[in-house]
Amino acid sequence: MRTPTPNTPHIRGRWRRIGSAAAATAALVLAGLGTAAHADAATPAPSKVTARAIAAQVAKAHVTYTQQCDKTPKKGFASCNALRVTGGTTAFQEEQAAKKGLTPKTVSPHATTDSPSGYGPSDLQSAYGLTDAASSDGSGETIAIVDAYDDPNAEADLATYRDYYGLSACTTSNGCFKKVSQTGSTTSLPTADSGWAGEISLDLDMASAVCPNCNILLVEAKSSSMANLGTAVNRAVTLGAKFVSNSYGGSESSSDTSYDTSYFKHPGVAITVSSGDDAYGTEYPAASKYVTAVGGTALSTSSNSRGWTEKVWYQTNSDGSVSGPGSGCSSYDAKPTWQTDTGCGKRTVADVSAVAAPATGVSVYDSYGDDGTGWLTYGGTSASAPIIAGVYALAGTPAGSDYPASYPYAAAGTSALNDVTSGSNGTCSTSYFCTARSGYDGPTGWGTPEGTDAFTG
Repeated sequence: MRTPTPNTPHIRGRWRRIGSAAAATAALVLAGLGTAAHADAATPAPSKVTARAIAAQVAKAHVTYTQQCDKTPKKGFASCNALRVTGGTTAFQEEQAAKKGLTPKTVSPHATTDSPSGYGPSDLQSAYGLTDAASSDGSGETIAIVDAYDDPNAEADLATYRDYYGLSACTTSNGCFKKVSQTGSTTSLPTADSGWAGEISLDLDMASAVCPNCNILLVEAKSSSMANLGTAVNRAVTLGAKFVSNSYGGSESSSDTSYDTSYFKHPGVAITVSSGDDAYGTEYPAASKYVTAVGGTALSTSSNSRGWTEKVWYQTNSDGSVSGPGSGCSSYDAKPTWQTDTGCGKRTVADVSAVAAPATGVSVYDSYGDDGTGWLTYGGTSASAPIIAGVYALAGTPAGSDYPASYPYAAAGTSALNDVTSGSNGTCSTSYFCTARSGYDGPTGWGTPEGTDAFTG
């Protein structure tokens, strides 16, 4: 893998392939919100043998995807961590086909689908034990989404997503949605960018999926420089957001500790950051000691008591590169007091995780993309960061003097987190930096949410 220059966005090939799509056995959906709400309810479920046969049949399928936001390879700029599926099958398509005894449809390269082909709100709420919390909590809380450039269709696309899944309207007119620039202006917005628009749609939709009752504040930086993105974070906090999601990153640099105090040191605010999509290795701002670094998993339905299973997301691409959640030992950031692993003398990434594998990805609606528009399936730690921000919001407003990144550590080893114990995101000299194990590990942190108890002080 190429070693990027300090704080330079990671440049990846525009097109690559990932390994076999994960098999899924049964859909666990909830009335009113589920991705299966539009499935043919009159079609009887096939036998387990049929479902397994279908899963085996499609296991050889490949999924292609594109990175949409790696555009400007300049020092001090960040790239987004969103990966869009553009061909093959997803876990959601497999489970829907298995329920009907059919061969799953595929997503054609360069094409979108007329209906979702990834997980929706009820899938995520079911997988992470949030069904009751999502329907009753989050009212009055604001999740801020920080991204670069403008998505002129952000509000309209969010409305399409929420309407499809039966979520209440979240618009400017009803006070639920607000879009501002990094200066706080609602009229003087950054230049529109079709690459970052996909990232924005992913972030907005995931915040909605996990916390349907939350208000959403979209803060658009005028460029993807760390200085402008950091200024947008500060603006989000100034405007009252107690939960701020960031789905971007660049290589670590000696400037990071100054960025920490300038942009990310906000007690009483839960700031989530995607850990990156280049597999083993650390990115900033995920390495900041003041944020919750969010790793990534592959999420599939299961016959176990939870109904779901997860492992570390990892794949080899057609150009020989690899993708997976970022993890490891920071070169610059000091270890926060609540982090006690002994293999790294500085900050270890990540803290927690959620679904990120494109083949087990999430559905998104975007009408301003640079490579197709409509219903899309996305993966990457850009999905997991706003999911975790939504869980924090469901858990309630943090105490004013707290750094909420510490909360999952207080719940470590309890049933409040799903411990992810299989898979790796590469090779490393200190095993737990890149390999899942019982307890804490780099790719998945302490695991994935099982309710909100691990995300409250």
